Amino acid sequence: MRLALTTGEPAGIGPEIALAALDAVPAGVEIDLIGDRNLLRGARAPARIEHVPLAAPVCPGRPDPRNAQYVLALLDRAVDGALSGEYAAIVTAPVQKSVINDAGIPFSGHTEYLAQKAGAAQVVMMLVGGGLRVALATTHLPLAQVPGALSVEGLMGTLQILHAELQAKFGIAAPRIAVCGLNPHAGEGGHLGREEIEVIAPAIARLRARGLHLTGPLAADTAFVPQQAQRFDAILAMYHDQGLAPLKYASFGRAVNVTLGLPFIRTSVDHGTALDLAGSGRADAGSLRAALALAVELAQRQAA
Repeated sequence: MRLALTTGEPAGIGPEIALAALDAVPAGVEIDLIGDRNLLRGARAPARIEHVPLAAPVCPGRPDPRNAQYVLALLDRAVDGALSGEYAAIVTAPVQKSVINDAGIPFSGHTEYLAQKAGAAQVVMMLVGGGLRVALATTHLPLAQVPGALSVEGLMGTLQILHAELQAKFGIAAPRIAVCGLNPHAGEGGHLGREEIEVIAPAIARLRARGLHLTGPLAADTAFVPQQAQRFDAILAMYHDQGLAPLKYASFGRAVNVTLGLPFIRTSVDHGTALDLAGSGRADAGSLRAALALAVELAQRQAA
């Protein structure tokens, strides 16, 4: 089994944690490290380097917009390999969204970019860690745009992908999914907002009628209480920080980002480029090790 590991923003910690994480690769798995070979000196078995040349020299901690296209080229190579069957899964080190945008390339994140490259109509971002699986109804949006981005059809699509991928990728025959409300107290019967009444509850009701095991809309401030969360196989949050703040509190540095709805397996870290740590030798590769381990687990289940 061969996996692709993209090494991310060259001025961040991606290249060094990619090298460090190789010690967690199980027997029988080979890794293609995709990046400039000069950043990956010391790579050892079970890795080989898939060389993509930098556009400009790298100074640790200082991203250069001239290398923005290089970062995207790493992803393009991995996607091409996954779609052709060369790779059983893709694992990605972090990228610096701001510097890609500074280069004049619209980029909101790995999730959205991979969906566009793979031609996926809709994908779902889910993080796994601390005993939780937390999926997001919206991803990288300003908070003020979240209510307008929610729709009955959109939520139904997200929940259907989440349900199907929990079955196919995680082997859960009848997934139990909790759905958070958007507003405090899940809208307090409409007194604190009507999204629960007009959007979230109707989407839940329509999918329950199709046999999905859904609970909600739940008040998000109690949905993640351990006694509540353990009743479910996954929780769907309405926006980025609603779901990822509690998950990262429970498991930061060991959680894994999984993109659902792609025609291939993709996992990633739960953190950013850590520019302040780049080149220091102090970066923690724990989340990348976990991402590699989960990618292998999912690929093995898919191949079985």
